[in-house]
Amino acid sequence: MLEGITFVIVTMALAFVSRASLRKPGSHGFYRFFAWECMLGLFVLNMRVWYVDTNSANQIISGLLFFASLLLVIFGVALLQLSGKPDTKRNDAPMFEFEKTTTLVTAGIYRYIRHPIYGSLFLLCWGFFFKRPSLVGGVLAIIASGFLIATARVEEDENIRYFGEGYREYMKQSKMFIPFIL
Repeated sequence: MLEGITFVIVTMALAFVSRASLRKPGSHGFYRFFAWECMLGLFVLNMRVWYVDTNSANQIISGLLFFASLLLVIFGVALLQLSGKPDTKRNDAPMFEFEKTTTLVTAGIYRYIRHPIYGSLFLLCWGFFFKRPSLVGGVLAIIASGFLIATARVEEDENIRYFGEGYREYMKQSKMFIPFIL
């Protein structure tokens, strides 16, 4: 019962936050919403075991993934704010305010990966999975990962339209989510 109520309430909040993106299928925020929904499903699936057997290997892996996720989002958002020169006048797609950068950010964590915030969500997703690995959880984590990849690819198309050839060159020098690998 608690899981169902949690899922419905958080889904309504996510839908509200994502309302502009949901009205524009094909935008990066559209796919991000469905990644969030799968991640919410993982959270709800495992919320009752959050603090059970906290010294087990899967709980330790989960904690490490959560910590890495936190670092990526902090550094990613901070650099967008400090170096990206966000401007609310930029209106080429439904975006959160911090996403409306007018300068291409290629320093710090962005030197190695193009999407540290989505990378953060990727790690968070798998952190939820490792709380209590299961077949259903694995399916949700794989689907969420697919939506995060779709989100990043659509955002890359949006960035190419806005930043042009500079973004194409940046793509050749960095990875999507994981430095030197993916």
